[in-house]
Amino acid sequence: MSNCLDLQLAANGVATLTMNRSERHNAFDDVLIAQMTTALEALAADPKVRVVVLAASGKSFSAGADLGWMKRMASYGEAENLEDAKKLARLMHVLDTLGKPTVAAVQGPAYGGGVGLVACCDMVFAAPEAFFALSEVKIGLIPAVISPYVVRKIGVAQARRYFVSAERFSAEQAQRIGLVHEIAPQDEVGTLARSWAAQLLNNGPESMAAAKRLIADVADRPICENLNEDCARRIAGQRVSAEGQEGLTAFIEKRPPSWVNQ
Repeated sequence: MSNCLDLQLAANGVATLTMNRSERHNAFDDVLIAQMTTALEALAADPKVRVVVLAASGKSFSAGADLGWMKRMASYGEAENLEDAKKLARLMHVLDTLGKPTVAAVQGPAYGGGVGLVACCDMVFAAPEAFFALSEVKIGLIPAVISPYVVRKIGVAQARRYFVSAERFSAEQAQRIGLVHEIAPQDEVGTLARSWAAQLLNNGPESMAAAKRLIADVADRPICENLNEDCARRIAGQRVSAEGQEGLTAFIEKRPPSWVNQ
């Protein structure tokens, strides 16, 4: 893989995808976006991959948009900008809907699109040195492509503040508003993320994917007969699935299920 990304797949099925543009603070450009999208799609399709850890090299998690990339975008017309924005939207969608658990290890600052990556991950661990900013309005732009994921993660009230203030906020504040789950020392945040990734291997791979789809499908829907019927059908289907049958049998027989320590 090129020097924009580093991919390591452990024998236990935990894949670590590391952004490797530390000299550019892991800022996005069209190359990094394309390579990340391709890498995540490949990880999604690889049956050996059980969990994905998203990390970054250097002092920053991601500085958002690369300056050179932004200069090129400024010279493009609206149609070219639309096509370019769709590529970033594709990256966020692929990460958000990945059929495997995603764990972010945020060792440093995250701006703009970097916050979007964080918002798309299932579990987020950050160092005290990490801070966050949705600073697009400072340069006359808006965090449009990442907005569905960030608003869903931190809520409307917090988005109304941080989208318009463009202020930096700390890892502690990010934890308070729901963007970050836990804070750990900078030299331990990667270890903590990988430790949780290993713990997730105890859970059924298909059931975790189904649980992620369940959350996406029930969030913000009114509780009604149709929703209750849908949820009942989901659990019924899961119970009779091969993974559900193995999990229930293992529980009754007081043994580990087949997916543990594969």
